Amino acid sequence: MIEERNAEQEQKPRLVILISGSGSNMEAIADQVRKGDIDAEIAAVISNRPEVAGLQKAADRDLETQVVDHTQFASRDEFDAALMRMIDQYQPDLVVLAGFMRILTPDFVRRYQGRMLNIHPSLLPKYQGLNTHQRALEAGDAKHGVTVHFVTEELDGGPNAIQAEVPIFDGDDVDSLRSRVQKQEHVIYPIAVKWFVQGRLSTDGKQALLDGTQLPASGVVLGS
Repeated sequence: MIEERNAEQEQKPRLVILISGSGSNMEAIADQVRKGDIDAEIAAVISNRPEVAGLQKAADRDLETQVVDHTQFASRDEFDAALMRMIDQYQPDLVVLAGFMRILTPDFVRRYQGRMLNIHPSLLPKYQGLNTHQRALEAGDAKHGVTVHFVTEELDGGPNAIQAEVPIFDGDDVDSLRSRVQKQEHVIYPIAVKWFVQGRLSTDGKQALLDGTQLPASGVVLGS
């Protein structure tokens, strides 16, 4: 049952974070909320998989957790409808996809359009979809990275808010490159969430805007 929150909490922007696994990006955001660097309330952490490590990490931080198990639904549409009902109980200002490994239906995306962020381990629009680290290595790229973007109906195709670049070194494999990228994930996702709850980050549907100024297609780019 959702507990009543005091008036001070209600005045803060409300986040719902969706996870499917370890919850490392959820941790990074939650820690910045706890420190007061992100002036928001995490209303709930919701997983589509029961018993994942991220749920325990959230509970250890005294965050409310919920599970909407996708295996209990006959279709994506039914699962997304149930997930929307769960999310809407918390009246979030921002939905944060933090390693949420589900392809979302158009109805779901439209419901939270302009107030839903995702993180993807590539320098979008490069390498949409899966296996991004392997693809960057096979292509012989000199750099790789991670992107936070607004979610649209195009998979990994919404307006980019912020990217972090990392170099690819001789001798890198998927694990070493993934580790380097994940460190940057934990830097840029809290930044993007902070900008959004401050009212600085928005989208016109085609590009992201920071302080009312249209960002380049890459979004803000941070070096490694």
